[in-house]
Amino acid sequence: MKTSPDPTRADLPAGPPAHERRQRVQSAQTGMAVLKGLARLGGRAALTALAAHVGESPAKVHRYLASLVDEGLVAQEASSQQYFLGPEAMLIGLAAMRQVDPIRVAEPSLIRLRESLGVTCFVAVMGNKGPTIVRFEEPGLPVTVNVRVGSVMPLLWSATGRMFLGMLDEPAVRAMAEAELAAAPAELRAELDAADPIGVLRREVQAAGCSAVRDTNLKGISAVAAPLYDYTGRIGGVITALGATGGFDAAVDGPIAIAVRREAQAASALLGYAAAAGQGGMQKP
Repeated sequence: MKTSPDPTRADLPAGPPAHERRQRVQSAQTGMAVLKGLARLGGRAALTALAAHVGESPAKVHRYLASLVDEGLVAQEASSQQYFLGPEAMLIGLAAMRQVDPIRVAEPSLIRLRESLGVTCFVAVMGNKGPTIVRFEEPGLPVTVNVRVGSVMPLLWSATGRMFLGMLDEPAVRAMAEAELAAAPAELRAELDAADPIGVLRREVQAAGCSAVRDTNLKGISAVAAPLYDYTGRIGGVITALGATGGFDAAVDGPIAIAVRREAQAASALLGYAAAAGQGGMQKP
């Protein structure tokens, strides 16, 4: 019995052979490697430096650069012959940056910290009244604390606030800290340097790359915090972990602080912070 041809397939052109499809994929991967390599070299590089960075011959990289130039993703400076990211690459980067949300980006980090360490953790951003909690995660057996989403944390007495204080050199932040210091009871003020309480605290936070408190903001509660940097290198948020002081290691070089810094570094890389993506640790630019 003779069967009729399938009308849905009769006029379809044959696709390229499998080996040709693989070559196209490999070509696309190499082109993207060249483009990413240029970005990781600061967005500008000579041909030889870029070829060495991506591990390909200069002749091969030159061919891909020519295609990227044609598409506006790369341009070449006539005087120096260096290649740099072109206008189309800038448009792609701007579109990506507009979608970046530190709260959304940090959510997976909070969940990983909660699950791996069994601690309460949150993300805070700087609001007009001070550091404000915007996302909060609790373990199965939560620690009872009177902070929730919307709570404003003190600059001097919370790990979250100290992180912002250390990394934001702004008159408004300094004024908030001075007001807190003036209103604090003598026993709290005694915990800070007598000659330069705010300045010394800022330098300590900057040196450690994180901040820690024990029983200062909430009695019986300790916390560690690490910064979230955006693509400009500015602190855009803080990840904080906290727990009952008796079972919570708040040392800045302890396992909890290391985990919090690691998650803050990962989230900062997603926010476009180049130093977090390309270097081993968080650094203040």
